[in-house]
Amino acid sequence: MPMSNRLLRIRQHLAEKELDAILISQAENRRYLSGFDGTAGFLLITENKAILATDFRYIEQGKEQAPDYEIFQITGNLEKWLPELTGELGIKRLGFEGEHVTFTIYKQLKELLEKLPAKPQAVAVVGLVESLRVVKEPEEIELIRRAAAIGDGAIAHAQATARPGMTEVELGWEIEKFLREHGSQPVPFEVIVASGPNGALPHHKPSSRVIKSGEPIVLDLGAKVEGYASDITRTIYLGKPDAAFTKVYRTVLDAQRAAMAIIRDGISGNDADSAARDKIKQAGYGEAFGHGLGHGVGLATHEAPRLGPGSNDILRSNMVFTIEPGIYLPGWSGVRIEDLVTLIDGKLEIISKAEK
Repeated sequence: MPMSNRLLRIRQHLAEKELDAILISQAENRRYLSGFDGTAGFLLITENKAILATDFRYIEQGKEQAPDYEIFQITGNLEKWLPELTGELGIKRLGFEGEHVTFTIYKQLKELLEKLPAKPQAVAVVGLVESLRVVKEPEEIELIRRAAAIGDGAIAHAQATARPGMTEVELGWEIEKFLREHGSQPVPFEVIVASGPNGALPHHKPSSRVIKSGEPIVLDLGAKVEGYASDITRTIYLGKPDAAFTKVYRTVLDAQRAAMAIIRDGISGNDADSAARDKIKQAGYGEAFGHGLGHGVGLATHEAPRLGPGSNDILRSNMVFTIEPGIYLPGWSGVRIEDLVTLIDGKLEIISKAEK
């Protein structure tokens, strides 16, 4: 990945916000800017320095994964190493990730900075690195495609494996085992297997419920390749689908197609959501679609852009996001169809290939 270009872009943002430096602590942002995927550490980025501060466990890993960074070994909490790290850099305004840093850490950071000779100001920054991550580079999209292909295979495997008498947990394990055996890193989120009435719960966790013939099963899963995630949902039916399932399924599929038909470079997340939501409302299920149409996918399973009511996020080329309308009817079940898509030269391209 072109880390030098990412550093250039973050430094441009620092200059715009009149920050002398920024301290990066959020895991995906840390990886995005450096390539380092260890579970502990900070990045300190200034106009002319890039430093990875991490503990003994990750020093050699940091040298290998983040060659654009100086490595600074830390021990203990902030007060033991932050003054040494920042003391000679002449920092007056230090940005930190306001959405990630706890109040306790913020208080400690503020007190430490006040003790330094220059008394730097701690400035909360929100969404700065995330705004860079939202538009993907070609290498990122390729990794997401690879993760999506593993997810497609897992859906096919689940369709072939699911049978009456299995529990949701058993089917969930079959799916997760397939994902790992076919190249996924630890899965980006817990596999969802929601059979029968459990399908009315959008984020149901697999249970000991026995799967029966003649009922829907909502399958939601993802794979991860070199840190990049995929996300896909299919709703299957054991046996011949009845009229109730067929009506709901067709409504959800029509809603997804309606959204796909209008999504292009420049459309808002709200307008994309409305195209799908209107179809569901027209069919009489408006109250049963209680979540947004989709979300961005990358190093995190849920990131910008957001497709949903009131979202002003503008969809642009090389963004990757989901389109996942759903209908959830308590006491019966639910149907969700989710595909991973991107915009290439302004036009929608469907990354997911699993059968619907």
